[in-house]
Amino acid sequence: MVPIDDRVTTPPQRHYPPTSTRSSSVADILERVLDKGIVITGDIKINLTNVELLTVQIRLIICSVERAQEMGLDWWTTNPNFSSRARQQLPAAEAPAPSPAPRRAPKAKKV
Repeated sequence: MVPIDDRVTTPPQRHYPPTSTRSSSVADILERVLDKGIVITGDIKINLTNVELLTVQIRLIICSVERAQEMGLDWWTTNPNFSSRARQQLPAAEAPAPSPAPRRAPKAKKV
């Protein structure tokens, strides 16, 4: 008869790659995308019996601010909604007006 071993057996060890390697690869990919840039484009068209009802054109550029400026994309520096410096450079006539207070309905007259 074979004696029974009372020791607890452990499952076999599995060797997973360290998590820091995995996160660094994501960081490397993100760094590369921001450095080089990536462009995603797409068109959506809705037609009904050969009549175009709706067209949506999507253009998405993902890159760093420095890379965008190298490509000539710097619209946020001249848009007064995004830049306080651009807002200060606007003439008073072109400055965005503050939103008006909500109007109240006139009171009805008693007859």
